[in-house]
Amino acid sequence: MEEKKVIQIRDLSKMYKLYDKPSDRLKESLGLTKKKCYREHYALSHVSFDVHQGETVGIIGTNGSGKSTILKIITGVLNPTDGEVIVDGRISALLELGAGFNMEYSGLENVYLNGTMIGFSREEIDEKLDDILNFADIGEFIHQPVKTYSSGMFVRLAFAVAINIEPEILIVDEALSVGDVFFQAKCYHKFEEFKKMGKTIIFVSHDLSAVSKYCDKVILLNRGEKLDEGSPKAMVDMYKQLLVNQDPINTDRQEESGEIVAQEIEGSWKSNFQVNPNTLEYGEKIAEIVDFAVFDSKGAITNTIEKGSRFQIKMKILFHEEIQDPIGAYTFKDTRGTEITGTNTMFEKAYIRPPKAGETCVITFEQKMDLQGGEYLISFGCTGYRNGDFHVFHRLYDACNITVVSTKNTVGFYDMNSKVTVEQD
Repeated sequence: MEEKKVIQIRDLSKMYKLYDKPSDRLKESLGLTKKKCYREHYALSHVSFDVHQGETVGIIGTNGSGKSTILKIITGVLNPTDGEVIVDGRISALLELGAGFNMEYSGLENVYLNGTMIGFSREEIDEKLDDILNFADIGEFIHQPVKTYSSGMFVRLAFAVAINIEPEILIVDEALSVGDVFFQAKCYHKFEEFKKMGKTIIFVSHDLSAVSKYCDKVILLNRGEKLDEGSPKAMVDMYKQLLVNQDPINTDRQEESGEIVAQEIEGSWKSNFQVNPNTLEYGEKIAEIVDFAVFDSKGAITNTIEKGSRFQIKMKILFHEEIQDPIGAYTFKDTRGTEITGTNTMFEKAYIRPPKAGETCVITFEQKMDLQGGEYLISFGCTGYRNGDFHVFHRLYDACNITVVSTKNTVGFYDMNSKVTVEQD
């Protein structure tokens, strides 16, 4: 028997009128012109999908793809231009920070305000108040006006209200990225409880690890259109191709064969790759790193790597002079700048013969991704010897970011990949 459909999205569109200047809007509103003074922008265009009872559904896509717009239409904050939304169940929503809160009211007053707006009586809110306050854990600030709250306190209270009033459908829009890591862990634990209770969850997030771990199904949006829907892994793979301007619809979703074969790329690798515009570089530049990129297990250039998969880091060096024993290197850092791991051609005993002026050399580092899910920065370097002295020819610090997508994080920076057995009487 098919699960009950709690949300049905049918041919949904949302169009905004964009005016070049305020006077055009005024002329149209007063009927002073018959000429169309605006451009039509479709934040959503003919989007359709279903959400079944008990599903956890993620919505992902690049900025401006319509993710938040569709959640606002589902919750009734926005009206669609065309199409319809059918909702069967009580919704609790945590949209943008502060939505539904009165900034002049205290936190406690806003708890009752939000609960009433969702449809609870004061007596029902009284019964749930201790759970809400314990989850929010903001102490005496609950009696202060919310306009005095930090963004972290704000989201703690908003999420505590949204998740403790026992909704049938919970909708969350990126808000968890504001809280600290401990609060996020508590929220995701609550997600697990909700899933076990058969509740429905829809959430928008740029945290691809959370999407992969918690979602049963993922909707991929791009520029207001639904590209596809399916398993988290398949949709994350397509999203990674979107990030480097590849067409995910016309790319074969081939399975990993064990050998990474780089796909044909037009132009330089960097032109198909997200590069840090504020990369710090220095060195003598008699040898120069002219190109670099990261390739996933299918040979596609990407800034997102799945934990446990094999991947390659490539760098191309142009030599302006003849150099003795050049060395190519890369380093991983966390976002705080702590160096985590790295290697170079000397450590790996992959020696480069002395190049002549004008020659290029491509170095490929292939390895398995055992870092925990999260954000990392990669730096590149080319050093070596001239006349017996060590020189730094070119270094690129924090040249690009890498997102590691993981469904299982252990303690620390990397996974020991332990094989665990348990014996009991």
